[in-house]
Amino acid sequence: MAAIDKSGAKAKILAVTSGKGGVGKTFFSANLAAALARHGERVLVLDADLGLANLDVVLNLHPKITLHDVFTGKAMLEEAILPAPGGFSVLLAGSGLVEYSRLTPQVREQLVEIIDRLAPRFDRILLDTGAGISDVVLHAISLADDVLVIATPEPTSMTDAYATIKLLATQQGRRTIRIVVNQVSVAGEGRTIRNQLQLVVDRFVCPHLNAGNSAAVSLDLQGEIPTDPAVREAVQRRALLLDKLPGSPAARAVVSIAGRMAAA
Repeated sequence: MAAIDKSGAKAKILAVTSGKGGVGKTFFSANLAAALARHGERVLVLDADLGLANLDVVLNLHPKITLHDVFTGKAMLEEAILPAPGGFSVLLAGSGLVEYSRLTPQVREQLVEIIDRLAPRFDRILLDTGAGISDVVLHAISLADDVLVIATPEPTSMTDAYATIKLLATQQGRRTIRIVVNQVSVAGEGRTIRNQLQLVVDRFVCPHLNAGNSAAVSLDLQGEIPTDPAVREAVQRRALLLDKLPGSPAARAVVSIAGRMAAA
């Protein structure tokens, strides 16, 4: 059952996204939620990849009720909020639903309403978006207070991360975008990737923003996660890395990122 916030405060909403699929976005979202829950936060992960959802697979959950049932009026919102391993809650989407592959006025309104109803109940909501820059993804991101882009050192990932950052800056007016670099091979590589992206953004994005002195777009590196065989093992076991292999380098990196977020 979802926790009820009696203070009147609303959740901080963070969209976790990526320009490219396969960079570990959903796996990161789930483990970040578990790490934030350890800091005493009431956390909900909403699977905002409405047509190709896979958060249930990562967490080995088999939901009888999904966000699709709430959208279609077959179930109440409270029935679709499930407890997840790691001490947080999830709201899972259906998979293979072609009607959610594009942003219709109905989908737009329903997603806004759902998040408005969830916000008073939690301290933090993580929107695990789809990869890429579709209308559905960009709309989900627009509902968040902050956005975090997952990238890897792979050239195609960096190119797609840049494309995402450019759209967020030009279309949504984002001036601070959080970055996590996954699958780094050497310590400090995340900082190098962030600096490379920042240089490209400064050169090709910032000069075209009509925002006066506020035109600068800052990429805020939240941390880096090393390439770690423990991640693959956890994925294959459909388990949280923080639960099964908490001492692994990747797990410690996620915990460190969560610590900085919780303290902010």
